[in-house]
Amino acid sequence: MEANTRSTGRLPAAFLTPGSSSFMDFLSAHSPEILPGNRSLPPLQGAIEAPHGTTIVAASFPGGVVLAGDRRATMGNMIAQRDIEKVFPADEYSAVGIAGTAGLAVEMVKLFQLELEHFEKVEGATLSLEGKANRLSTMIRSNLAMAMQGLAVVPLFAGYDLDREKGRIFSYDVTGGRSEEHGYAATGSGSVFARGSMKKLYRDDLTEEQTLTLVVQALYDAADDDSATGGPDVARRIYPIVTVITDEGFRKLNDTESSEIARAILERRLEQPDGPRAALL
Repeated sequence: MEANTRSTGRLPAAFLTPGSSSFMDFLSAHSPEILPGNRSLPPLQGAIEAPHGTTIVAASFPGGVVLAGDRRATMGNMIAQRDIEKVFPADEYSAVGIAGTAGLAVEMVKLFQLELEHFEKVEGATLSLEGKANRLSTMIRSNLAMAMQGLAVVPLFAGYDLDREKGRIFSYDVTGGRSEEHGYAATGSGSVFARGSMKKLYRDDLTEEQTLTLVVQALYDAADDDSATGGPDVARRIYPIVTVITDEGFRKLNDTESSEIARAILERRLEQPDGPRAALL
């Protein structure tokens, strides 16, 4: 294929008239070896030591949805990176938070972004939020062989549904199984603690500002009990990545906005180290 392209100076006709609106299908037909799930690995013995992303949380509110993640990547019992970014825009009205093998997860997100852009260019329309969630499910399923060897990717997908006019959250397992979460969700090593925190604090009438505080509180609680989750690092000025998706599109909070929320929570934690209390009844 490459030799033919060099000799003629033109791309093959199939590249100019793709028969499918799926970029994944296009790659599978013309260059299947590029897809992460099709790469062959050498024989393995034991677990692979690779940087892993940890905790991602999401919560919906009447005007949209918030998706956030801590900044720590671990490799075994070591901190591999303190300021990794784990939340990325998928398109104008959706975002993905990654947990699992960091390198593969970032690559999968970039491929997912191309998948959505390719569909829009070919079809002249955007996928529904449900369709985007299904496409991501297919991509995770294609990585199953690597997941069985310890290189799993388990993202959290959230977006604003323009048809239903509300924020929605989707979680996945390593086989690509998809579940819609209602209200809040978490994935990654600290997800048990983050979910427990949100379970006691979440209400379906929270404002956007309250929801932003909720997810950072949940990440703080996860970091409090899970060593692989990083809390706000005031000394290094490293704060959680927090994003909001509404009918106006995707927005990432800047460092000043994130630090203000984190510092306010830290100040209150000096008085209540275990965080806000929920009423018994």
